[in-house]
Amino acid sequence: MSLNLEEKKEVVAEISARVAKAQAIVIAEYRGLPVESATQLRAQARASGVYLRVLKNTLARRAVQGTPFEKLAEKMVGPLAYGISEDPVAAAKVLHTYAKTNDKLVIMGGAMPGQLMTAKEIGALATLPSREQLLATLMGTMQAPITKFVQTLNEVPSKLVRTLAAVRDQKEKASA
Repeated sequence: MSLNLEEKKEVVAEISARVAKAQAIVIAEYRGLPVESATQLRAQARASGVYLRVLKNTLARRAVQGTPFEKLAEKMVGPLAYGISEDPVAAAKVLHTYAKTNDKLVIMGGAMPGQLMTAKEIGALATLPSREQLLATLMGTMQAPITKFVQTLNEVPSKLVRTLAAVRDQKEKASA
C-alpha cells in the first residue's frame, strides 16, 4: 500500500517524536516472518513499552536525520522492523529474546544516542538487568545498613527485657 505525501509526512513526524524521546533503537530484519509471529512480537513489545513498527527505510532515514541516531541511517537496508524505546535495555531485550526462538527475525544492529551498535552488542545489552531491577538492587543495598542499625538498636532493649525476666524467674525460684 503506497502512502501519499501527507501520510508520509505524518509517519515521519510520528517517528521523529518517538526518536526524540528514545534512548535506544534496534533494527531487525523480518524477512519470512509469519503474520502470527509478528503479532506476538508486537504484543510483547507493547507490554514492555517498546514502540515496534515496520517502516520504509527512506521514511526512517528522514525521521532520524539531525538526531543522535543519525548514524543508524547507513544500516537501514532491507525489510526492517524498528524497535524504539525510552528504556535503553527494553527494545534490545524484547527483540533479542524473540530472535532466539524465531530464526526469521534477525537483529541487524541498533543505536544509542551518538553510538552505533552491532547485533552482538545488542545481545550484550539485552542481558543487562532492566532499570527497575537495577533500582531495586540499589535500594536494597542502601537499606541494608539502615536495617542492620535498627536491628542493633532494637537488640539493646530486648536484651534488657530478657535479662530482667531471667532475674525475676531466678528470684521466684529462690523464694519458692
